[in-house]
Amino acid sequence: MQPIDALAKVCGDVRPGEPAEGVLGVEPALVAAPKDASEAADVMRVAAEMGLAVVPRGAETRLDWGTPPERCDLLVDTHRMDGLIEHAAGDLVAKAEAGLPMERLGALLAERGQRLALDVPLPGSTVGGTIATGAAGPLRTLYGTPRNLVIGLTIVRADGQIARSGGKVVKNVAGYDLGRLFSGSFGTLGLIVDATFRLHPVASASAYVSCRVTGAEDAHDAVQTVLHSAVAPSALEYISPGTVAVLLEGVPEGVEVRARQIAELLGENAKIADSAPDGWGRYPDGTTLIDVTAPPPALRDVLTTLGPEIAVTWSGSGHGHVGVPTGPAPEKVATVLGGLRGALSRHGGGAVVRYAPEEVRGEIDVWGPVPGLALMRRVKDQFDPDHRLSPGRFVGGI
Repeated sequence: MQPIDALAKVCGDVRPGEPAEGVLGVEPALVAAPKDASEAADVMRVAAEMGLAVVPRGAETRLDWGTPPERCDLLVDTHRMDGLIEHAAGDLVAKAEAGLPMERLGALLAERGQRLALDVPLPGSTVGGTIATGAAGPLRTLYGTPRNLVIGLTIVRADGQIARSGGKVVKNVAGYDLGRLFSGSFGTLGLIVDATFRLHPVASASAYVSCRVTGAEDAHDAVQTVLHSAVAPSALEYISPGTVAVLLEGVPEGVEVRARQIAELLGENAKIADSAPDGWGRYPDGTTLIDVTAPPPALRDVLTTLGPEIAVTWSGSGHGHVGVPTGPAPEKVATVLGGLRGALSRHGGGAVVRYAPEEVRGEIDVWGPVPGLALMRRVKDQFDPDHRLSPGRFVGGI
């Protein structure tokens, strides 16, 4: 029996792949869109029986992240699994299917005065894709990333078996912590079916305090001033070419007082506004996007190394993005990346290229040094012994 016929017996939406659906140039032979966890498990079981290499797909907002798969026999599309399964408002917990867009999830939660404190820079991103890439925006300063907010996960293993960890209770830690393990795994360990999140109330008031800064030293001082103040911001961002912005949330009276305090700390250039400054929560422009992580004081070295012509966003949590503009030769991009990694290594940090033109990819090491690679390989072997799930998409060819 042909793979398409075997898959059609267990899934109502199966078809041949198209060139436009290629994952970094690798065209899928087949595309299947299961409607629920049971159908997804059947699809994965058939794929295992027939030795098919599987790559999950959400809304394609980050399908060009990572490295090209070695092959893509089957693209599993999650767009039909797009429901909010449960919203336990009293427990501040929600369970959503992997294909649900983050914006729609936010709107549904807001009806009960709650939110998932995870702002995703790319519109259209799905629950599953956000977890699989570990993506987060400015709110990571206070609330963290998907690995901090996922308290339960349902996945389908490489062999088609459904596995679950966590649950509806924030304190539930029984079994594998799949939420942390799958966050940023790029579809190499299993297919995410649904996730349970810890929620937060929607703040009754908010304010942004923005301040223009000049140069690396000024930016460093402004960020450190806010971080070491008694005013706990929900988000703190440096945005090229020279803005430090702070988001404050809470009750109206408290937000007003805290905003004035931050404005006084930042000096006469600080301004208080109801809306975010330009560039807030967006990736910097450029044809190559680099994800950087290091302790917050590394900002000074990052800006000094890159210079004013390369755009940077930097969170108060010590995580940022660098956008290398159109134009530099691949060798120049490689030089920029090498200098950046050198600067970050002094702080125990690193840099990962999220996307880049094909000619640039040929000149660079997308992932850079990864101290835990041996452990990651053992985890991969345990979850996907045949290495059929997104093969080659992750660090070290995992």
